[in-house]
Amino acid sequence: MADKLIMEVLVSIEGKDVSFLKGPAGEVVMIPFGGTVQGEIFNGVVCPGGVDCQRVNLTGVRHMCARYMLEGTDSAGEKCHIFVDNNGWFNGMQSPFQTVPTFMTDSKTLAPYLHQNKFRGEGHPREGGVTIKFFEVDNG
Repeated sequence: MADKLIMEVLVSIEGKDVSFLKGPAGEVVMIPFGGTVQGEIFNGVVCPGGVDCQRVNLTGVRHMCARYMLEGTDSAGEKCHIFVDNNGWFNGMQSPFQTVPTFMTDSKTLAPYLHQNKFRGEGHPREGGVTIKFFEVDNG
């Protein structure tokens, strides 16, 4: 059985808001973003304040850490929030790139499901941003 797609975040990036640092220990890029999310378990928007922080060390390994809050409606039709902490490590940029997400939520319906460590993410670059797909991992 294949991994199950549970939701997609359509990330929108404003290039003028990106911050860069390049120094003797490596590079840092901070990318603020917004967007929308849709899926079978949740539909909503990315709240203001989401940022993708990417750090590249001297060997070229990139650590990506995106943290953001989603606001919308869960699968039971209740208003809720989902906090996303999405991490990935790359040597160069692959497409799609792979991530390891963890979630926190105030949804009574989604909490028992999302508070487990059984998810993976894929990032698919697109014009004006990236699409992040979250999957439930099938270990069977």
